[in-house]
Amino acid sequence: MKRKKSLSKNEKSPHVGGSPWKTVAKCETFEEADQKRNELLLDETLQVKVHYQGVSTNRYFAVKARLDPKVAAALEKAKKSKRPGKRRKK
Repeated sequence: MKRKKSLSKNEKSPHVGGSPWKTVAKCETFEEADQKRNELLLDETLQVKVHYQGVSTNRYFAVKARLDPKVAAALEKAKKSKRPGKRRKK
């Protein structure tokens, strides 16, 4: 029987994240950003968040979106299955 390797206090488990977040819009107020986020949430394959960022003299609300990691994994799996095997040229 194999035992799972336990992590000590100093070791961290590897982070398994999805695709990177992309900034879709930059808004002056949260209300504008929230409206944009709600528009994007109509597409169920996206994850959307509002992030407050910028330097202290130029702060803004960024609307960020990415493809849902579950959907992205399914697309990647389908993409891999469609690829033909490598063939050597003679």
